[in-house]
Amino acid sequence: MKLDRLLAITMTLLNQPRVSATDMAKRFEVSLRTIYRDMEAINQAGIPIVSFAGSDGGYEIMQGYRLEKQVLSLDDFSSICSALRGVRSATDHSEIDRLIERIGALMPEQNITRDPIHVDLDFKPAPNDKVHIAPLHQAIKDLHLISFTYLDNKGSETERTLEPMGLFLKGYIWYVYGYCLTRKDFRVFRLSRIGELRILPEHFVRRNYTLQDVEQQFMNRADFKKVRAVLRFQPEMKTRVRDEFGFDQVLVNSDETLSLITYFSSMERALQKILSYGSGVKVIEPAELILNMQRQIEKMSELYGKD
Repeated sequence: MKLDRLLAITMTLLNQPRVSATDMAKRFEVSLRTIYRDMEAINQAGIPIVSFAGSDGGYEIMQGYRLEKQVLSLDDFSSICSALRGVRSATDHSEIDRLIERIGALMPEQNITRDPIHVDLDFKPAPNDKVHIAPLHQAIKDLHLISFTYLDNKGSETERTLEPMGLFLKGYIWYVYGYCLTRKDFRVFRLSRIGELRILPEHFVRRNYTLQDVEQQFMNRADFKKVRAVLRFQPEMKTRVRDEFGFDQVLVNSDETLSLITYFSSMERALQKILSYGSGVKVIEPAELILNMQRQIEKMSELYGKD
């Protein structure tokens, strides 16, 4: 539809400094003549489009143009405010309150900051994470080096110096990523494992590396299907199993036990997860996982038997 294309072109121009007519024609699968007519229609709608000739030419929205309320709907603004409220719950930054108020000012017909919240995003971190978020955010903003002690998943503690580049929330866990001067590579650190955080006076120049690059590096290194496990759960585990594994892959047996096939990124992760179910789960296969479970249970038995 033409209206959908006009809105998509407008959003493209808002998010990119300059776009050529040829690129837009390819992106929206229309002719150059259609793009020229679309640009004229957007201009007539009150959004000033400027064209530039030459090899670096193209179209862009006039510098300093203010995004007016007709570009985004009330639902769009409400969604933005919901997301900002979620960020506010995590950071406690008062400037976010002011930002929400400024966004509300774009919609004079209704005060969206006081509208009923249909989707409430609560990113509130654990207490140990919360004390780190504000100073880390400031260090990232001011380009200050940081140092801290870090406890890895095997219990080893190391001293790290980092060029912090960003904070992110994934799977309800907060992380900071950046260039680790100790390891001479980009690294991701879980906030709950950081101790003795110090903001150093030294500044750094931000490297050309994004959160998307971090995720791609992680995906390339990780093997999420390294350990395949067939598990059988007791009936009283039904709610937790459905919460963590969903409905589709769970098979309910005639005796009300539940069976499923799942995967883990490592043997350590598999043991940690399965043992958290206590006597509510039994490993059916593979044999290697069963053997490791037996060893862990024997160690636990010896630990309690000493008393």
